Amino acid sequence: MQTEEEVRRSLGTRAARTIATTTKSVPQMQGVSPRWLLRMLPWVEAEGGTYRVNRRLTYTVGDGRVTFTNQGADVKVIPQELRELPALREFPDDSVLHQMAERFEQLELGPDETVVTAGQPADRVYLLVRGKVRQLGVGEYGDETLLGVLTDGDFFGDGVFEGTHHSWGFTIRTSTPTTLLALRRQEIDRFSDTIGAHVTKYQQKAGKKQNKHGEAAIDLAAGHEGEPVLPGTFVDYETTPREYELSVAQTILRLHTRVADLYNQPMNQFEQQLRLTIEALRERQEHELINNRDFGLLHNADLKQRIATRTGPPTPDDLDELLSRRRKSRLLLAHPKAIAAFGRQCNSRGLYPPTIALENRQVQSWRGVPLLPCDKIPISDRGTSSILVLRTGADDQGVIGLRRTGIPDEVEPGLNVRFMGIDEHAVSSYLVSTYYSAAVLVPDALGILEHVEIGG
Repeated sequence: MQTEEEVRRSLGTRAARTIATTTKSVPQMQGVSPRWLLRMLPWVEAEGGTYRVNRRLTYTVGDGRVTFTNQGADVKVIPQELRELPALREFPDDSVLHQMAERFEQLELGPDETVVTAGQPADRVYLLVRGKVRQLGVGEYGDETLLGVLTDGDFFGDGVFEGTHHSWGFTIRTSTPTTLLALRRQEIDRFSDTIGAHVTKYQQKAGKKQNKHGEAAIDLAAGHEGEPVLPGTFVDYETTPREYELSVAQTILRLHTRVADLYNQPMNQFEQQLRLTIEALRERQEHELINNRDFGLLHNADLKQRIATRTGPPTPDDLDELLSRRRKSRLLLAHPKAIAAFGRQCNSRGLYPPTIALENRQVQSWRGVPLLPCDKIPISDRGTSSILVLRTGADDQGVIGLRRTGIPDEVEPGLNVRFMGIDEHAVSSYLVSTYYSAAVLVPDALGILEHVEIGG
């Protein structure tokens, strides 16, 4: 039996490749994503490194969410967090808040249990620790209608602090296993002397003229006849507007001079190293624009612009609710798995969302708004994520990206590469930096659909 080496009559391909010139690809990188957010954001110059957002004066009346602490299964409300309730906003006495926090009762409820019933006396304030509940009303013809969905940190029944006796105007029913903290009216009455004066002051402050967004009102007259006295007015501004400072992502690119001198054909080693480094920096930039606790979109959405899914998975009804809260929605951003979950809900209803052309490619959409993938949106341990909707552009009072161009040694807008020298090991170093931030000009420019279940 002759071996392959004995019957071969010419040079083999393996041997020939050792002296042949091969055709090569440039270095590839699996971690490159579409980065739709960076491409769709309008970028505004922050020439001084800081961007100030001036707004009309808004009266804050306690529109936050309550935070809790726990030891095992026992949950307590953080006393200072009770100031998130409108009637206790700016309440001065921490000792009273501590005593009140100790008197909350913990309630554990299962799915589809009724917490309060419309028409019954409202004698408690409820804090929602975890879970999801539905706020139900009665329709025009007596049928049950869904008024809203409440989730972690929400509250209801805080009108008992005002001292008046009233009835529930809605029914609250659980959708999931739910943990609540409840405080009875009798316990609140213990602190009536200290709370009563504060509530009266709060009501006077809340009575100031304002529009439906909480902004200081502009007095106008319309539809009049003759020569009435016209109201005088002015537009009041926030006295301490928010300022966004540019953030930075940096790294040091190192390359041995021997590699740069001898191995630059057919591809420039420095150019390829720099290209991959810039890709990684841009990925990090988009991650920060989504997740940074200071300026990231997930943490800067107004609490009134956060809604929860009605049933768990993202449905067409949920996206309709999200889009209805703002004008000129430009794009929806979601994790690819959340987009797949939305697609399953559409399929189950026999709906087929159309595609639209965007940057010479076809992308999925809903109600004419592109639904774009963004793998930087996190998925929680419980398998839930978020879907963002943005109105963009300074002219439309939307979400804008911030950057500074024209910096020394700039190779891309807002990104520069500066030579740092050669060390004693003949390794050259380059500082690669990119400067960026994002600003939400008015609260309704950004909305979030929370607790989006992506499984099933």
